[in-house]
Amino acid sequence: MNGPISPRDLARPIEQLTEIDPKNLPPLPHPYEDWEDPAFKELTDENRERLEHSLDGIVGLKIARPDDEATRAEYVEKFLTGLDKLLDRESNWTFLQPLSLSLENCVKCNTCADACPVYESSGRNEVYRPIFRSESLRRLVNRRRGGKLASMMSRFTGNDVDASWETIARLADLSYRCTLCRRCAQSCAMGVDNGLMTREIRKLFSQELGWSPDELHKDGTVKQLVTGSSTGMNPKGFQDIVEFAQEDIEERLGLSIEIPVDKAGADILVLHNAGEFLAWPENLQAFAVIFEAAGLSWTLSSEIAGYDSVNYGLFYDDVQFARVGMKHAETAKKLGVRKVVMGECGHAHKAAMAIGDRIWLDELNIPRESSFTLLAQLLRDGRIELEPERNPFPVTLHDPCNITRSMGIVEPQREVIRAACPQFREMTPHGVENYCCGGGSGFAIMNSLNFLDWRMLVSGRKKFGQILESFAPEIDDKDLPKYVCAPCSNCKGQIRDLLAHYKAWDRSKLHYGGLVELVVNAMKGVKPGFIDWDEIDMMM
Repeated sequence: MNGPISPRDLARPIEQLTEIDPKNLPPLPHPYEDWEDPAFKELTDENRERLEHSLDGIVGLKIARPDDEATRAEYVEKFLTGLDKLLDRESNWTFLQPLSLSLENCVKCNTCADACPVYESSGRNEVYRPIFRSESLRRLVNRRRGGKLASMMSRFTGNDVDASWETIARLADLSYRCTLCRRCAQSCAMGVDNGLMTREIRKLFSQELGWSPDELHKDGTVKQLVTGSSTGMNPKGFQDIVEFAQEDIEERLGLSIEIPVDKAGADILVLHNAGEFLAWPENLQAFAVIFEAAGLSWTLSSEIAGYDSVNYGLFYDDVQFARVGMKHAETAKKLGVRKVVMGECGHAHKAAMAIGDRIWLDELNIPRESSFTLLAQLLRDGRIELEPERNPFPVTLHDPCNITRSMGIVEPQREVIRAACPQFREMTPHGVENYCCGGGSGFAIMNSLNFLDWRMLVSGRKKFGQILESFAPEIDDKDLPKYVCAPCSNCKGQIRDLLAHYKAWDRSKLHYGGLVELVVNAMKGVKPGFIDWDEIDMMM
């Protein structure tokens, strides 16, 4: 499509509304002056015919195109019913107030656009502008509220977005071009939360039309409630992982540690992201080493969902969020622990703590704490001692959006990393001003068709540039390892994929990992070499 795009264009019956041209993307910092971004993966003719892609050519939701007008009209009617529910206090008591404020108070100043890394990294493509998505919803809402008169007057009032099949299909896909980092909300002088509005759009499509990414729903919350984990890990598999972790700790560090499971009455229940056990078992091992050295009374759980802190419902559906959240709360209650400590998973922090306050109620209102604050306190109390010279490599810190911006936990992890890493340097910007890794809101596990290309070239581009700039003084030294500390499973998965896509190990010796691994690598009395650069080099 040529020319400017406005929300009313969502209804246009054309093959594709816009596209992302890799040649128009912002350049990456040194040493990537010679880097050429590849073209997006071509969809097969079958997929182009079968799946909705008319927003921008990217397929994230995998919406099947209906064969007839009657089915299209049925979907539109379901969408309008969902729109009414979003605006109804009884149906949407959880978020109606902030949604209403955001619908009513936008002054179209576009301050949010300059805060959005997706919009900037797309080459400032108009459909990715934060208020484009929100304004589309706002006009649909106003037209729905106004009835026939609003429909007749739409050309003059600006409420001119038709609720057609094309509109709702593109709006659904558009809600999955935002990482829900809420940097836009932070920048808005009026308090408008475009991230919340995007999440409410996702909820509408999930609950009324059954549209949600398979990775978040069918292979996410549904699988977690049935097997115990979105990874498919069952209680037996979890026990096997724990046994492996104990054996590996002894082999690598010479420490004999029994990792407690289902220990009733322990002071602490630790909730980890189960994906961590499979992809980065050293994270579980590091927690075990630290807690053993500090003499803590703690346990893991083998209950369904109790060994996986993931709650993808946070990103798309209140009902699924509550179902998973209740499982976590019931697990803690059953074990009789004094508090729950969240491991290195950003969205799990927010799901169990900030938003979890809405469902961890009455007898389930068990205190919850971030592992970051606990680690900082252990250091202050002298319960673990560090030899920071054992981390002689440059380190930077990525701030997970759900922990920093959404919850305000900024300094504890820095207190820890400064104590463990003498060559620590901040990203610019950082803390609550940080940029999302590009894998937020569930994107880090969405890899089908050409969505992975979009993650690498667009949503993660700003973060990769930040990483390069953080190590600018040493970036050309290919013999010096550089460590990106990403204390969040979701962020680690995205940063892993970014570094692999841009061949960052070969070009600049860039690697990533969690926070507790750095702590154990520097712990006094622990065999050196928990982070084994020679082993990492062989794996790359």
